[in-house]
Amino acid sequence: MSARRAASLGLGLALVSAFAFGGSGTAAKPLIEAGLSPAHTVWLRVAGAALVLLPVAWRHREAVLRRPGVLLGFGLLAVAGVQACYFAAISRIPVGVALLIEYLGPPLLIAYVRLVQRRPVSRRATAGAGVAVAGLACVVEVWNGLSFDPLGVLFALGAACCQVGYFVLADAGRRGERPIDPLAVSAHGLLIGAVLLTALTRPWEADWSLLGHSVAMNGHRLPALVPALWMVLVATVLAYLTGVVSVQHLSPPVAGVVANLEAVVATVLAWVLLGEHLGAPQLAGGALVLAGAFAAQSASRG
Repeated sequence: MSARRAASLGLGLALVSAFAFGGSGTAAKPLIEAGLSPAHTVWLRVAGAALVLLPVAWRHREAVLRRPGVLLGFGLLAVAGVQACYFAAISRIPVGVALLIEYLGPPLLIAYVRLVQRRPVSRRATAGAGVAVAGLACVVEVWNGLSFDPLGVLFALGAACCQVGYFVLADAGRRGERPIDPLAVSAHGLLIGAVLLTALTRPWEADWSLLGHSVAMNGHRLPALVPALWMVLVATVLAYLTGVVSVQHLSPPVAGVVANLEAVVATVLAWVLLGEHLGAPQLAGGALVLAGAFAAQSASRG
């Protein structure tokens, strides 16, 4: 495959992934509000996706011996860490705000490149990170003494840190002397994440009967299985498969630029489907977060 075709394929897959990931919070919040804890909602999402991708994991079982560190790290950070922190955040703060804070991940990725990998970072990247931080200050309205729940903001920042691992580890799988198929990274990562979350969340203690009832979404009732299946099949299986493969065809910074659309999609869906209206400071701050993240990541391409 030519470089141009590979880039086009990677871009298309990254767009699909961003739109699929963007609906995760909107699908999960009605389940959480109906009584399912954030931890058990995460477990449902990850375990359901792992079950769907079990045949893929079995087909690529040799990857466990080839690159165990990459798979374990991906399962711990990019699956269990991101999802647990994000779902804990949306149980306390609006979906759009949680996503906007999570997308401080791109500036954090720049910091990782500079401080850990010891690679030079341009002034444009540094300025982009600063703009993103200023945007975050607007989103949480720090001048009002943090109008959003501080613990919710802290969870969202944790998701941002874990998001760095998503891009770094997805890219690491294709490098070195023993590269592995990106499908193996997704399937085994979700499987490992499901095992970790099972040990931590004790899903047998949840009241799963609520999945047989209806949930509320912006004043309307719908079967709980509808957002649950969307969360598993679209916002997890499709999102992870297309996202990891896109990083293989692009670079982590470029894939991250496209992934910023997730925050926009999530905010719009939460506005339309959940009625979570954000004020002018949050919208302006969100625009700054996305602009800063875009500048920081695009600067790192070179």
